Order: sequence, then C-alpha cells, then structure tokens
Amino acid sequence: MSGPVLHADGVTVEIRTRAILRDVSLALGAGERVALVGPNGAGKSTLLRVLAGTLKPTAGRVLLGDAPIAALERSEVARRLAVVPQQTALPFAMRVEEVVALGRLPHEAPFRGTRPADRAATAAAIERVGLGHLMGRDARELSLGERQLVLLALAVAQDAPVLLLDEPTVHLDLRHQVEAMELLRDLNERDGTAMVAVLHDLGLAAHFFPRLVVIDHGRVIADGLPAAVLTDELIREVFGVEPALVRLAASAGRG
Repeated sequence: MSGPVLHADGVTVEIRTRAILRDVSLALGAGERVALVGPNGAGKSTLLRVLAGTLKPTAGRVLLGDAPIAALERSEVARRLAVVPQQTALPFAMRVEEVVALGRLPHEAPFRGTRPADRAATAAAIERVGLGHLMGRDARELSLGERQLVLLALAVAQDAPVLLLDEPTVHLDLRHQVEAMELLRDLNERDGTAMVAVLHDLGLAAHFFPRLVVIDHGRVIADGLPAAVLTDELIREVFGVEPALVRLAASAGRG
C-alpha cells in the first residue's frame, strides 16, 4: 500500500505566542476527498496554508509524497498541488481565459511558452466549470461568485493530483454551490484528484465528502465518516447549534 500523497505530521503554528494549531496530524491518501469543518477561528484555513507550503509551521512538518514540502521548489509543488483560495485580487485587467491559463504555467517549458496542449487544457477547464459565457470578460468586473468559479477553473487547468480549497462555495448561490460540489466529486471520482476542502456548511460537507475532519481550538477532535463524526453531542458542543438544523441542511443538499 502506498503512503499518503500529503501528510501533516505533528504540526503546530504559533503567531505572537498564540497557538493557532496544536500538534495536528492529517494524512491524505491517493484519491481521498476530505472536508475540514469547524467553527470560525478553529484553525482550518491555517492548516490549509500549512498543507500548501505557504505557511511554515512552528513545529512539525508537511510531506508532499515522501518529500518535505519546504524542501521542494515552488514550481515542483505547483505541478503536484493546486490551491483554490477564498479570493484573489487581480492587480490588472485580465480576461477570464487568461486567468484560467495561469494554471498551465507550472507545465510550460522555460522560454517556449504555451503549447497546444496547454491551450486545450485551458479550454477544457473553462468548459468543465461552465464558464464559456464569461469568455472575453475582464475577470475584475465579475461578481465574487463568478470569480470564485474562475479560480476553480484555473485549478482544474493546473491538473495537479492534489487539490486544496478554502471555502470554495463561499460566494456562490445555492445552485452554484451544489454544482461546484458535484464538480469536485467528479474530479475526485473520475480523475482521481485527492482533495482537502475547508467548508462551513455542514450539510454540503456531509453530503459530498466521505471523510470529515473536525477542528476546534486548533486541534483535530474528530476524523471519519460523516455519520460517525457529526454526532448530536459534537454538533452541540463544537458548533453551538441544534443537530436537527444540520440534518435538515444535509437533506436539502441531497435534493
């Protein structure tokens, strides 16, 4: 059996002596689909930044395959791991297709520029995410939800075997939230893309992700199947809501 494709081992993150993460370990297997859930300020997005190699932990390490991610060139990381942030500011005008094409940069040969294969991958990503109607638009003029979908298409074009997503549905309406989740499931099940997504919506997380990792106060407090993890006691203690509300949201997602 092969080892994990991404592994956080005993990760602690302290900022100004305040511990944001405390001895967190998380292993992502090939083809796994994992949702990180927890209340605001629990440390979910911090863990995602550590997994992406953009935040160095105070203690512990992250392995991408069998190599410490801190020892890899960023170009190598980008070929193996894609990240969809909550939002990215564009400093100058770029058409939607130009933004999506940025996902091909890790694959381009130095001094040779874009290949036909890169253009084909960009076009395929735009079609798969359903952005054809936005072609030619300045990405800065799009709604927040539309921009979020453009970033998702960029990651699809990047074609990395590991995908990290920070609140990928945060700016989307209900229909586009479900469509985005269905796309992620398809990328995972059909393409074999392993992924970790930070989600606030427990209903979406439980419906679309077979493994949930609950983080609270910087620690992993539960890890497993949604039905086993989202117990009534945990929902009340960690999220401070009645379990019936989560069950209702999960049922609505199945429609």
